[in-house]
Amino acid sequence: MGITERREREREAVRRKILDAARELFATEGYDKVTMRAIADAIEYSPTTIYNHFEDKEDLVSCLCDSDFASLLGILKEQPPHSDPVEWIRQLGRAYAGFGLAYPNHYRFMFMTPAKFEDGHELSESGQRAFGLLLAAVQGAIASGQFQRGDALAMAQVLWASLHGVVALLVTYKPEQFPHGPAAPDLIDRVIESGLRGFIASPKEG
Repeated sequence: MGITERREREREAVRRKILDAARELFATEGYDKVTMRAIADAIEYSPTTIYNHFEDKEDLVSCLCDSDFASLLGILKEQPPHSDPVEWIRQLGRAYAGFGLAYPNHYRFMFMTPAKFEDGHELSESGQRAFGLLLAAVQGAIASGQFQRGDALAMAQVLWASLHGVVALLVTYKPEQFPHGPAAPDLIDRVIESGLRGFIASPKEG
C-alpha cells in the first residue's frame, strides 16, 4: 500500500469515526444540544479535526443523512423486486424493520431526531429512492387489481407510517417494557399484514 492510499484510508477512518460519534450524540442528546466541539470531545479530537472534514454542523448532518439513507437503500435493494407486488411490499417492510432493529442509532437519527431539517434540508436522494421502492410496489398492487383503486402515494405513506410506528417502539422500548406484557414476537409481521388488509381490493373490485 502506498503512502497516498494509506493516508486516504486513515482520513476515511477518521471521517467515519466522526460520523458515528455525531449520530450517537444526535440520537441521544438531540440535534439542538450537540455542538461540533461536543462531537470532537466524544472522540478525543480537536474541533479543528472535525472542521478539516466538514464545513459546519449543517454539512456534517447532510453527509450523515446521505450515508445512512444510502445504507437503508442498499438493504432494501439486496433482493430483487418480487413478481407479486403485495409480496414485494412485505419484503420491503421486513427489510426496513430489520435495518431499524439492527442499527437503532441510525434509525433514531434518521427518523426520530427533531430539528435537523429546520434549515430547509430535503430528504436525501437515497431516502427518496428508498421510499420510491415502496411507492412502486403499491402502484403495482393497484395495477394488478390486488389493491383497491386509490391514491398510491397516500397508501404508501400509510404503510410506511404504520411500520415506522412499530420500529420506533421496538428501538425505544425493551420487549418487557411494553404495557400489559412483552411485545409480540411477530409484531412487525402483524403490523405489515394489518396495513395490507386495509388496501386489499374486495372481490367485486378485482
